[in-house]
Amino acid sequence: MSRGGYSNDYSDDQVGSVDLHLGSGGLKDKEVAANMAARNKPRILLMGLRKSGKSSIQKVVFHKMSPNETLFLETTNKIVKNDVSNSSFVQFQIWDFPGQLNLFDPTFDREAIFGGCGALIFVIDAQDKYYDALAKLNQTVEEAIKVNPDMSFEIFIHKVDGLSEDQKIDVQRDIQQQAMDYLSEGKLDKVHLSFYLTSIYDHTIFEAFSRVVQKLIPQLPTLEELLNILNSSCKIDKSYLIDVVSKIYVATDSLSPVDTHSYELCSDMIDVVIDISCIYGMKENDAEGLAYDDKSQSIIKLSNGTILYLREVNKYLALVCMLQKDNFDKHGLI
Repeated sequence: MSRGGYSNDYSDDQVGSVDLHLGSGGLKDKEVAANMAARNKPRILLMGLRKSGKSSIQKVVFHKMSPNETLFLETTNKIVKNDVSNSSFVQFQIWDFPGQLNLFDPTFDREAIFGGCGALIFVIDAQDKYYDALAKLNQTVEEAIKVNPDMSFEIFIHKVDGLSEDQKIDVQRDIQQQAMDYLSEGKLDKVHLSFYLTSIYDHTIFEAFSRVVQKLIPQLPTLEELLNILNSSCKIDKSYLIDVVSKIYVATDSLSPVDTHSYELCSDMIDVVIDISCIYGMKENDAEGLAYDDKSQSIIKLSNGTILYLREVNKYLALVCMLQKDNFDKHGLI
């Protein structure tokens, strides 16, 4: 059970369980179907050197672990597979790889690992010397692109919470330049790398993961266009379609750029609504009740005249909008 009484629909080591139990003869049809469905989902690979923060990212974003608790996580020494199934849009697998993984090991099946991969996230510790990490990144891209040229490569420049704004800019510029130089030397100039500054102590990690997940959603252009129409019709400044469990935004309008502060406000609003619903909105002895349901909606008025408006879309999705007080006369249309 996560914060606010909302359950997480994630399961460790679900993916690949067919291989573990197939020979026992006790696998039921439903279990086989579930595993086959999991294998057909887009896959996100989480890679990087040891102690770069891969497991912490996964625990904070998808298991609601407090950032401070990640200090006590043990080093990952095997591939940890998670199945994320929150809604029709948020459906994918995450494979967390140990940092000591050797891509040239004869037992490493590149086809099985990279073949069904939608995105590869490579985590680089911004507070450490990153020469070895960049070399590993280049090696990983070279091997992955041979198997799956359509996959996207996402670089998380992580642990930037300990750096000043100027240091963040310098580190990102340096890592980006060195990474592109490596690709040029390997004649991989056409490979596109996306770079993000991230930290588990703020919303940057959620925003970065949101952008990665969106690339795996085929309905994204349609969702963006619908939000654009909504914003134009109701004079909304910014709107997000947010997964209420992970706080990843599935889509946002394209009429205005994403502002980290606005996303943070909208994300925090979901926690406020769920927490208050747990206290005041649930019946006594209602163990089966959810703090978020088809009647969930909320209005928060800020001191600067901005209004936050939340409306339930389905069991796992919420529409959260920001608009000015003067334009709120059309909230019934929303």
